Order: sequence, then C-alpha cells, then structure tokens
Amino acid sequence: MEVKIAIADDNSFLINAVKEKLSFFDDLAVKFTAINGLDLLDKLEDNRNIDLILMDIEMPVLNGIEATQKVKRKYPHIKIIMLTVFDNDEHIFNAIKAGADGYLLKETNAKDLYNGISETLNGGAAMTPSIALKTLKLLRNPVDFSNNENVEDIKLTDREVQVLEQLSKGLNYNVIAENLIVSSGTIRKHVENIYRKLQVHNKLEAIEKAKKSNII
Repeated sequence: MEVKIAIADDNSFLINAVKEKLSFFDDLAVKFTAINGLDLLDKLEDNRNIDLILMDIEMPVLNGIEATQKVKRKYPHIKIIMLTVFDNDEHIFNAIKAGADGYLLKETNAKDLYNGISETLNGGAAMTPSIALKTLKLLRNPVDFSNNENVEDIKLTDREVQVLEQLSKGLNYNVIAENLIVSSGTIRKHVENIYRKLQVHNKLEAIEKAKKSNII
C-alpha cells in the first residue's frame, strides 16, 4: 500500500535531500511540498488524503509547531513527524505538546527515516535516540519554557562568523584559510567550535541554523 507523504520546509535544497532519501522506497510517495505552515494548510485543502507530514520547525509565516497544532485540529488522521536540525529542549517540548507523532533530525539516514515513518504509521513514536533521551529528561525534570531566560543565546566570535559566511558560499577549508590568512588547521578548529556552539553536526545544519538565528 502506498504511503502518501507531504513535506513542509522553507529550504528547497533540504526538501530535495529528503525526497532523495524517500525515493529509495517504492511504497512511499511524496504528493506535495510546502514552503511554510500556511502554504501547507492551503495545499491540504485540496490534498486531504495524506498519511504523513514531514515537518520542519523554523519556517516563515507559520512555523512547524504552529502548523502542527492546526493540522492536528483539522486533520487528526494525519501523522506528523518533525524533521529538523534543531534538537533543543524547548523545540522538543513544544512539538510534542502541539501533537507531533515523532521527532527526527535531518541527518537521519534513508533507512532510519523509512523505519521512523513505518513506526509512526503503526502507532509508534519515531525519535532519533538523542531526542528520545532529551524527552525522558524533560519528563523527569520539567522545564518552564515560558521563561525567556531559557531561550538559546548563541554567541559566536567575529572570526567564527566570518568562517561561517565563507562556508555558506560553498568555499572549502583551504580557500577560507587563504582568504583569512590563517592555516587550514585553524579553520577546522573554528568549525569545530561553531558546530559545538550551534549544537549541529555538519556544515549544512550550521549554515541553516546560523541564517535562521540571524547570525549570517
């Protein structure tokens, strides 16, 4: 039986990356994509026969958490998996509270994504292991996210911002090192610090999170 999927994400590159992962499986079919939550709701009016939505969190106009609330209210039969680069506690808490059925990181490989979709459609709750661990900790030690002091405060140095800006242009470490008149080893160290501070795992995630946090 064909599983009908919608993808909501404002980054066309990442949409294509997800579609490529899903293309390995004959029983999955992407019926449409949306660039934000409002676009998703508009398209669902004409495409209600969707089994599952892969939902980004940080989107303009209407974000993924707000869209999840609205979709669940209007189309309770549709399963929703948050598919995002963000694994901070507040996003996890708000996504689950909004009615999300699963929470996976965009770095998830094709097989694990497929298994997560299958698990969710069968009544389970697909979660990346690190997300499941954070969820357990939140249950054991609830946090009041209404307090603005809990919002992430990302502080990068001027040089780290320069490195990120050059990475976003597609430049490799050696070229960036030449441009900034430092060694490629120094650039690698800056990148390691950037990943740690942004809590990301690769260049794409770092660039996306930096742009959405108005760092670059």
